[in-house]
Amino acid sequence: MSEITVKPQEWVDNISKLRNQIGEVIVGQQEVVEQMLWCIFAGGHALLEGIPGLGKTMLVRTVSEALDLSFSRIQFTPDLMPSDITGTNILSFGQQGSTGMSFQKGPLFSSIVLADEINRATPKTQSALLEAMQEKTVTVGSETHRLPRPFFVLATQNPLENEGTYPLPEAQLDRFLLKIEVSYPSADELKEIVRRTTSSHETEVQRQMSAEQLLEIQHGAKEVLVAEEILDYAVKLLMMTHPEEATAPDEVRKYVRFGSGPRGVQSIISVGKVRALCNGRMHLSTGDIRAVALPALRHRLFLNFEGQAMGVTTDQVIQAVLDKLEGTA
Repeated sequence: MSEITVKPQEWVDNISKLRNQIGEVIVGQQEVVEQMLWCIFAGGHALLEGIPGLGKTMLVRTVSEALDLSFSRIQFTPDLMPSDITGTNILSFGQQGSTGMSFQKGPLFSSIVLADEINRATPKTQSALLEAMQEKTVTVGSETHRLPRPFFVLATQNPLENEGTYPLPEAQLDRFLLKIEVSYPSADELKEIVRRTTSSHETEVQRQMSAEQLLEIQHGAKEVLVAEEILDYAVKLLMMTHPEEATAPDEVRKYVRFGSGPRGVQSIISVGKVRALCNGRMHLSTGDIRAVALPALRHRLFLNFEGQAMGVTTDQVIQAVLDKLEGTA
């Protein structure tokens, strides 16, 4: 513990440099960048949702270059097979005509894997990705292969087009630490995007952090202290997402079919710890919990028919929970 507590300011400085370097390439989207960094330093996977052309792919690639991590991009399509992403055993020929089987690694064997339009893959391929996300291993035949460390899946999906897509099952959605909404840029940001992309100048991403430094920050975030009353606050927040809970707000009772499972509060605490560390604190606060609640829970609540028919969003429901929790705190 003594080794951990002497380094928070160094970690804050390194994270700030990383954030600034990403900003040299990515225009705006500060909230998206911040939430992605929270997810990475918490050691989890992120699902980015937004219409095409908002720079989701460029953002992931820029983060991988700034962290100096190996990067793979997988364009998910309905005809993609599990072996296309995991790799496969191939017949190899040695000297004097000898033969044997050797494993040819697939694109999953990178530290950062961009799963582009993940909902276009069939459930069979999604299940292969699920093992990699949860176990950080790949099983081919009777052999299990470990993935590199650190390992992150940063997936994207388009919320507008549903034709030819396979909605992610709840079990796989739950494996994503955060679901990050990528919004449309403002007018000023659009002007800056045009200036950068139509000029002859190209910004080269500089490495700001090594894999060892990243793992050190991940370990340091786990040492952030959580007081008993803060943990109670997070648990109460999660329980209020269940319609049968006595303290749940009207929006939950009326529009929610199922609330968040235990991974919801685990995500809130682990990501909240990273947010506290990014702000130079080694203790968690209720402000951290409120700040991470939306991306940590929006994909873990399931609306009933009435909620879907009324166009209610899970963000609106979570905000109602936060408002009521603030009033009773």
